Order: sequence, then structure tokens, then C-alpha cells
Amino acid sequence: MPSIKVYNQLGAEVATKELDETVFGVEYNEALIHQVVVAQLNNARQGTKSALTRTEVRGGGIKPWRQKGTGRARQGSIRAPQWTGGGMVFAPKPRDFSQKVNKMAKITALVSALSAKVADEDMIVVDKFELTAPKTKEVATALKNLKVETRVLLVVTDVDADVVIAAKNIPNVKVINSDLINVYDIVANDKMVATSAAIERIEEVYKA
Repeated sequence: MPSIKVYNQLGAEVATKELDETVFGVEYNEALIHQVVVAQLNNARQGTKSALTRTEVRGGGIKPWRQKGTGRARQGSIRAPQWTGGGMVFAPKPRDFSQKVNKMAKITALVSALSAKVADEDMIVVDKFELTAPKTKEVATALKNLKVETRVLLVVTDVDADVVIAAKNIPNVKVINSDLINVYDIVANDKMVATSAAIERIEEVYKA
């Protein structure tokens, strides 16, 4: 069973926490993680962009000048793609980019990504985040004490609402509720900092 050190906001080690091996000790599955991340990004795309082809642009039904004898290049319509205001070649049209991924694949990819964070020592667990007020400086100081200087995913629970407010102005820091954790956010950030309560909530939801 994997274990991890638990720190306080001052960066001092205060305990060791045993982790559920079905959530934080599974084999790394890069192919599945890639599949789920691609699907997640595609599902976030709106797919609403649209432009007109030459057949959809209004006007241009008459030939602008005769075929020969003018000295100019032959033209058939002022709505051809080479004309300003003309139609677009291979114009983008609204489409659905969504991809379906079954629930078990999502869960497997998620626990695989979490396990990789633990194995690579890129996960830091803190006993709690207590702020005297929702101030950015307090969260920044705590992260500095934990020696986190890269892109970080800060995972908290509902009771840590002040942390969400306080951390939103810190560059390279994304705060997320443990119930909303996802594969993309885990792999897109170099480090993951989570409260003990958030870890327990993740284990409660995803343990086999």
C-alpha cells in the first residue's frame, strides 16, 4: 500500500498517510490517459464556427467581363474565392467534436494519472488549508513553504471555499474541488497539492 508524507502550511512534515492502492497505486496507462484527455478537450470545443462557400455568397451571378480581349485574367464570378468578399475554399461549418468515453475508462485513466503523481513524487498532501481571510498572499506563502514553484493543481473540498477565492489571482495555480477532479487538470499541471480531506474524498469516490 503506497504512503505519502503529510505537511502543514509551514512546510513541516506532520504525519504519514496511507493511500488506497486501488486509487493511488495502479499501473500507469499512458494510452488510455491520452485517449481520455483528447476526448475531454474535444468535448470542450464549441464547434460553432462557420463561413460561406462561393455558392452561399449572395450576388456574383453575372460574369464580370468578357472572356477574351480585355487584357485581364479571365473571371467567372466576383464571388469566387480569390475576390474580396468572395466565398471561402473549404469553409468551416458547424460540427460536433464530442467523443464518447465509457465511465470505466475515465475512472481507470484518472486513477492511473493520480498514481503517476504519487510515483513521481509530484503530489503533496497538506493536513489542511486554514486562512485568516481569503487573501492571495496567504495561499502564495503556503505554496512557497511547500516549495511549489511550477504549475500546480490545488485540490480542496467544499469547506475550503476561501482558498478558491484567494488563489484565483496566482499565476500557474488552478484550484479545483475534489468532486470535479479530472484527468486533463492532473496531467496538465506539474505538481498536485491536495488537502487530507480532498484525498479522503477522492478515495471514497474512486476506490475499487
